[in-house]
Amino acid sequence: MRSPRTLPARLLAPVIAFGLLAAACGDDITEDGTESTADSTADSTAGSTADSTAGSTADSTGDSGSVKPTVELPDVLPTELVITDLTTGTGPQAAAGDTVVVNYVGVRSEDGTEFDNSYDRGSPFSVTLGSNSVIQGWEQGLLGMQQGGRRQLDIPADLAYGDAPQGDVIQPGDALSFVVDAVAVLAATDPADEPAIEIEGGANVDSVVVEDLVAGSGEPIQLGQSAAMHLIAYRADTGEKIQSSWEQGVLQPIIYEAGQTLDGLFDGMEGITVGTRRQITIPFALAWGAEGNVEFGLPAETDVVIVVDVFAIY
Repeated sequence: MRSPRTLPARLLAPVIAFGLLAAACGDDITEDGTESTADSTADSTAGSTADSTAGSTADSTGDSGSVKPTVELPDVLPTELVITDLTTGTGPQAAAGDTVVVNYVGVRSEDGTEFDNSYDRGSPFSVTLGSNSVIQGWEQGLLGMQQGGRRQLDIPADLAYGDAPQGDVIQPGDALSFVVDAVAVLAATDPADEPAIEIEGGANVDSVVVEDLVAGSGEPIQLGQSAAMHLIAYRADTGEKIQSSWEQGVLQPIIYEAGQTLDGLFDGMEGITVGTRRQITIPFALAWGAEGNVEFGLPAETDVVIVVDVFAIY
């Protein structure tokens, strides 16, 4: 019986990023070649939306994937996708449209040479199934995986990189083996569930202002952890909405570390928990600076308000 260890292949396409945050932070490229990326009142739908979305995922994080596994090679090189559940999870099952947060190790099936892993980078990787952002061996192999589970994927070349070499390790025609730990399985969200938030425009502020519109539960986020969130950004002076990740229906993974996102967003996330809907008013100096961000409709010297819904912390 094969041991519980094999890793996920590198991504072929960039992860969808919340444009405002990507523009602010720049495009970071990981080793696997992917891009990492005011007073108000909530209307009557705000609380119910939080209860039916963010609140429902309050227990969606898992403890799997903290220790880097080793990969046991298949006895025979795979000619079709072979899925082996090494540990069965107890959380939700991944379906098309869901976002799966994983740790992984990937090796050549022929000789066990490692080409990539997320453990050494110290942060899990998020993939939205059905977005074709990863190799087909992953698209097919992660379906049905339960949160908290560990799965080995032995992937033939035609579901990996075919005859296209990748880096110094993966050669034409290589089969690949992965061990994948499902840290979290996050259900797809409906753009229609975006909360209707009214922002009353006002003068610039001198420091970050935080208001929890919906209270969450559980342990607060810790430095180095990631939060899967939806974000809506507004001009603080007029209350005009300028961007929303809800429109894409794809949760945004934000690493809770200084320098990984807007300084003001980092400050405003302190103590946040799963299920929280938080309004964060950010001085322009802690957002895009005095020049603003014309591309996204934020004029010079204009503060920004970001409303976040936290679906998972991992």
